[in-house]
Amino acid sequence: MGAISRRQALVALGGSAAMLGLLEARPRPAAAADEYGSNTELYAAETEGVDFGRRFRRHAAFDDSQAVATALPETLVLALHGGGIEPGTSELCLAVAGYHPATMAGAAPLHDYWMFEGLRSQGNAELHVTATHCDDPVAELLAAGARRAVSLHGCTPAQAGLPSDDDPGVVVGGRDTALKGRLTATIAAAGLTVTVGGREVPVAVVDGATRPLLGGDDPANIVNRTYGGGGAQLELTTPLRAAMFGTNTAAQRKNTTTPLFWNFVAAVREALA
Repeated sequence: MGAISRRQALVALGGSAAMLGLLEARPRPAAAADEYGSNTELYAAETEGVDFGRRFRRHAAFDDSQAVATALPETLVLALHGGGIEPGTSELCLAVAGYHPATMAGAAPLHDYWMFEGLRSQGNAELHVTATHCDDPVAELLAAGARRAVSLHGCTPAQAGLPSDDDPGVVVGGRDTALKGRLTATIAAAGLTVTVGGREVPVAVVDGATRPLLGGDDPANIVNRTYGGGGAQLELTTPLRAAMFGTNTAAQRKNTTTPLFWNFVAAVREALA
């Protein structure tokens, strides 16, 4: 993939800034199932470090050469509902970005990331802010500075359109149709399975276009607020996420990642390569 020039990036960022202005002008009532209509509302009502936490990493880049173009970091990985909100998505976010969730050891290529995490022992669902209402300033700036983004979410098998509550699956959505296509192909090619009732069940790969509520194609979705104009959204079912950890608790998920976890991460990173 060719390097993005400084001029191209600045022009695209100008367009993203204009889009952000339009999005900020919209009223943001809470989504039907949400307690809060925005991150700003949530931050004013809850306690950081007790109820919720935020983590991000933005990698430095510079170009001091007048002769050779240096590529800008261009990929952002997001987990909007990490921690106890949609368990497993924090760990997936870090790993897809190139960091081991337990040790934070990095493996190239490294990507920028941002996550919001529920830290409560219970009641984390109240901290869910839908992706179209995300107005965290760091998340917005990171998205506006990225050519593409991928977000990790959690859903139920029923929301993914799967017949059984035990079915593992991932819904692939977003406005970046090229990235969406690559993710669909690499995840399907990985041949992922989950043991259910003593038998190996293939992980279903579902087109987000068939699941409108999980499609991730709204321009206001934070994953699509890139200077490239789009991103990809991955919605993993609860059984799939549960099978990715030997001990599925807040304290131990990062220490007990299974081969399924790393095979899924490898497939996503292959699509981002």
